[in-house]
Amino acid sequence: MKQEYSIFILSLQFLTRIPVRSDGHYTALRMAEIPRYFPLVGALIGAAGGAVFLVAHELLSLGSAVLVCVAATVALTGAFHEDGLADTFDGVGGGTSKSRALEIMRDSRVGTYGTLAVVVALLLKIAVLTELPARYIPTALILGHTVSRLSSVLVLIQGRYVRDEGAGKPVAQGLSVKSTWVAVITAVLVTLLTWLLVGGVPIIAAIGAMLVAHVLLRLWIEQKIGGYTGDTLGSIQQVSELGCYAGLAACL
Repeated sequence: MKQEYSIFILSLQFLTRIPVRSDGHYTALRMAEIPRYFPLVGALIGAAGGAVFLVAHELLSLGSAVLVCVAATVALTGAFHEDGLADTFDGVGGGTSKSRALEIMRDSRVGTYGTLAVVVALLLKIAVLTELPARYIPTALILGHTVSRLSSVLVLIQGRYVRDEGAGKPVAQGLSVKSTWVAVITAVLVTLLTWLLVGGVPIIAAIGAMLVAHVLLRLWIEQKIGGYTGDTLGSIQQVSELGCYAGLAACL
């Protein structure tokens, strides 16, 4: 139990800016297994965003409340995934070769492609969530943040890490069978819960749209650099989350 708790704390620290202490928890082996809790941490982030929305909607219009809750989730993660989205679009979009793309992604400066990618993604996220009935938005946030992080985990399971060092290196050796099943089962349970709350057709549409977004972005990235980096995991999470919301909005 202590081992699982330590892995969860490391996962929470890796994906969020929640001030948790990792003293006594860190080992290289535990760090390699933190993706097993990515969907669970995502569910917690989505639940926090949903709670912020419920409070904000008591005081503000629907659109303003959505803006506040999206801003809250960005603050909670420290724009971790948005940074990956920006770096990916700068590197893959602007690099003329694999080496140049990876070099651009290393650069701490944000270019035109990256800036536009983040701005458009956030605007689309807010617009699509605003299309949903207010009562479904907290559920949508929980589902989107959960399954989009499973989307990133799928890349870890199937893909190849293309750097010698980097943010994705600790989890670049692939996942154990146990970690894979924990991540998948967590996402499936959250999906089934939202199925009960929202209905089957919208959830099927949401997962389908997420998978389309995952596949299209991943094909584009892998065509250019031949695998993934920590930045591209963030970009896949962001695009998958947006796809999930779009699928829900199409039905609801």
